[in-house]
Amino acid sequence: MLLHSRTKLKKPSPPFSAISSLLNPTFFASLSLQHQFPDPSFTSSSPQFDNNLTPLKSIPYRSYPNAESSYRAPSYSNYASLLKSCIARKAIKPGKQLHAQVSVTGFGFNTVIATKLVNLYCVCDSLSNAHLLFDRIPKDNIFLWNVLIRGYAWNGPYEAALQLYYQMFDHGLVPDNFTFPFVLKACATLSAIEYGREIHEHVVQAGWEKDVFVGAALIDMYAKCGYVGSACEVFDKILVRDAVLWNSMLAAYSQNGHPDDCLSLCSEMVSVGLRPTEATLVTAISASADNAALPQGREIHGLSWRQGFESHDKVKTALVDMYAKCGSVKVARILFERLGVKRVVSWNAMITGYAMHGHATEALNLFEEMNRVAKPDHITFVGVLSACSHGGLLEEGRMFFETMIRDYNIDATVQHYTCMIDLLGHSGRLDEAYNLIMQMKVVPDSGVWGAVLNSCKIHGNVELGEIALERLIELEPEDAGNYVILSNIYAQAGRWEGVAKLRKLMTDKRLKKSIACSWIEVKNKVHAFLSGDTSHPLSDEIYAELEKVGGLMKDAGYSPSTGSVFHDVEDDEKANMVYRHSERLAIAFGLISTPPGTRLLITKNLRICEDCHVAIKFISKITEREITVRDVNRYHHFKDGVCSCCDYW
Repeated sequence: MLLHSRTKLKKPSPPFSAISSLLNPTFFASLSLQHQFPDPSFTSSSPQFDNNLTPLKSIPYRSYPNAESSYRAPSYSNYASLLKSCIARKAIKPGKQLHAQVSVTGFGFNTVIATKLVNLYCVCDSLSNAHLLFDRIPKDNIFLWNVLIRGYAWNGPYEAALQLYYQMFDHGLVPDNFTFPFVLKACATLSAIEYGREIHEHVVQAGWEKDVFVGAALIDMYAKCGYVGSACEVFDKILVRDAVLWNSMLAAYSQNGHPDDCLSLCSEMVSVGLRPTEATLVTAISASADNAALPQGREIHGLSWRQGFESHDKVKTALVDMYAKCGSVKVARILFERLGVKRVVSWNAMITGYAMHGHATEALNLFEEMNRVAKPDHITFVGVLSACSHGGLLEEGRMFFETMIRDYNIDATVQHYTCMIDLLGHSGRLDEAYNLIMQMKVVPDSGVWGAVLNSCKIHGNVELGEIALERLIELEPEDAGNYVILSNIYAQAGRWEGVAKLRKLMTDKRLKKSIACSWIEVKNKVHAFLSGDTSHPLSDEIYAELEKVGGLMKDAGYSPSTGSVFHDVEDDEKANMVYRHSERLAIAFGLISTPPGTRLLITKNLRICEDCHVAIKFISKITEREITVRDVNRYHHFKDGVCSCCDYW
C-alpha cells in the first residue's frame, strides 16, 4: 500500500519580497509575543514548495545586501519555541511559514526541528505533508517515528501506522513505551487481533508488559477485538495500577456485554482506595443501565455526588440514560432538566428512554423541543423512529423517516431501517416492509430480518416468516430463538409438520432454546427464576400464591392462550406450562415479599409471551399493583389491567 504520493509541480520563481518577509524580525516578534500571524498575502508570496516540502529556490540571507544590518537571524531555540507554540495551537498556516523559514536558514534538516515540524503536521491532520517531510530527514530518532505512527493511529489510514511500526526495525530502532500504545490503538481500530497479539509479544520482549500505559493499550486492543479474557490476563499481571488502567478494564467489560463484571470491578477499585474519575463513573453507570441494575446505579449515583461530580454533565447524562433504562423515567427527566448544558447526547438519552417505555408522545414532544436549540443527529432519529414503532404511530414514523433523509441530510442506517420495518410489520404492512428491505441502501442485518420474523408471528404470515428465517440462518445460524419463533408461527397455523421439521433441524444442529429467566430485587437481594423453577426456598409459598391469584384471574375472565405450545402436549399440561413461566414466578414472589401496593419491577432475558402479557394485566388489576416488566425489547408498565404498550409490541 502506498502511504503517500508525490506530484511534480511547476517551479515558479519567488520574488525578492517573499524572502524579505520571511526574514523580517517583526514576524518573529509578533508570533512569539502576541501570536498574531502575518497578513494572509504572506502565504502567496512565500517560497514555493514541491510536495517534498523543500524550497524550490532557497537564497541565503547573506545574498541580500539591503537587509537590516542590525537584524540577527533567529536561533535554533527560537525556532523550537515558535514551533512548540504552533503545535499547541494547531496553527498550520504559521507553521508552514516557519517551515519555509527554517529551510531557508539551514535548520531544515535539524533532527529536533524537523521532528517538531512532522509533529505539527500530524496534530493538524496534514499527514501527507508530515510523511513527505519524514521521508526527507534522518530517521534515527524514535520520537520522530512515534509522532508519525501516532498521527496515523489517530486519523488513519490505520494500516499505515502498522507499516511504519514494522519499518522501524529495518532502521535498527526498538519500540518504546510510547510506540506501543499508538500502534496498539491502530490494531484496536482495525480489529487486527493477529497483529495485536504479535505486538503483545514484542511488548513482553521489550520489558514493557507491566507499564500502565502500555497495559491499558493492550486491554483496549483486546477488548475492541472481542477478547475480554486476554484483556483480563493483561490487567491481572499489572500489580501497580492507576485509574487509566482500571478504566480500560471497566470499559472492556462494559463494551463486551459483561456489566456484572464491570460493576464488581468498580467496587474493587473503590475498595482499594483509588478515587474514581469521570470515565470510571460514566462506564459503571452505563453498565448499571445495561444490566437494569437500579440499586447499583443508585449507589454509583451517590458515589459520584460524594466525590464531587454532581456538576459534571457527562456523569449526569449517563445517569439520565441509566434511570430511563432501569425503569425510572420520571427520575431521568428530573435529572435531564437539571443539566447545565444539554448536549445532543443528553437529548438522545432522554428521547430514547421515553421510546423504550412506549411514551411516544413525550418522546416526540421532546424532539420538537430539541429541534429549537440543537441539531438532531442519526441517533436522535433512531430514538424518534423507535418511539413511533413502540407507539404504533405509522404515519408519523413515515414522516420522520422521510424528513431525516430530505431535510437533515442524514443517510438511513440499518438501525433506522429496522425501526421502520418493525413499525410497518407491527401495523400489518408486511408486503411494504419486505419491499423496503429490497430497496435498502445498506445490507440488512439480523435486526432487520428479526423484526420481520416477529411481525410474521404477530400476523401469522407463514410464507414471509420462512423467508425471514432463511436469511437469519445465513446471518446467525446458532441462534435457536429464530427457529423457535417460526416454530410458534407453524403451531399457531396448525402446521405441526413444520413444527416437527424445525425441532428435528434444531436437534441435528445441536441447538437448544434459550432458557427463559426472570429476576426481581427485594430488600437489596436479587432473586432469579427459571420456567417451572422449584429451587427457591419459598417455592411452596410462591406456587400457592400463583394458585390463589390464578383462581381470581379465572373468575375475572382470564383464559390461557396455549396456541404456540407443541401439539403433542395435553391441554391441561399446556396451561400448566404457561402458568409456570419465569415472569409469573418472579411476580408471585414479589407479591408475597412486599407490602400491598408496592410497585414490582421484573426483568426478563427474552421477549414476554402473549399469554403472560394478558395474565399480568389481570394480576395488576386484581392485586392493585403497578407491575413493570423489562423484556429484551422494551418496558411494559401494567396498571389497573392496562399495559403502557396498548398491546402493541
